[in-house]
Amino acid sequence: MNNMRVLGIDYGDSRVGVAITDALGITAQGLETIHHKGNDKIVLKRLEEILQQYEVSTIAIGMPFHMNGTASERVEITKQFIHKLNCKFNQIKIVEIDERLTTVAAHKTMNLLEINKKEKRNIVDTISAVYILEIYINKEQK
Repeated sequence: MNNMRVLGIDYGDSRVGVAITDALGITAQGLETIHHKGNDKIVLKRLEEILQQYEVSTIAIGMPFHMNGTASERVEITKQFIHKLNCKFNQIKIVEIDERLTTVAAHKTMNLLEINKKEKRNIVDTISAVYILEIYINKEQK
């Protein structure tokens, strides 16, 4: 039985949201937000710990395109980060997910949950990572 866990990443300037699927790759749950203040080493080290804990076959990472589909400067930065991921975890497949609507959706969800502003900042990235995973899961099932 091959293990199908997928790790979802919402890569941001100072925070990285991380989510993971169950072993069957069917449901997604938020794991944590990594606060890295622009230092990828912190992110890679934490991801390495997470990857040792779970058997992950694929990483789904959100690509922050503008609403009109053009690449934002974040796309370049994200691509550099993906390159680092590929170098460090070369046995794991990395999939880019168009995440244009995830942040909007994440904020909507939080408004529904009536989460206060301070909490929002801490979990918006994690919720976005869950959405990225859900987009991936839905694509795979087609």
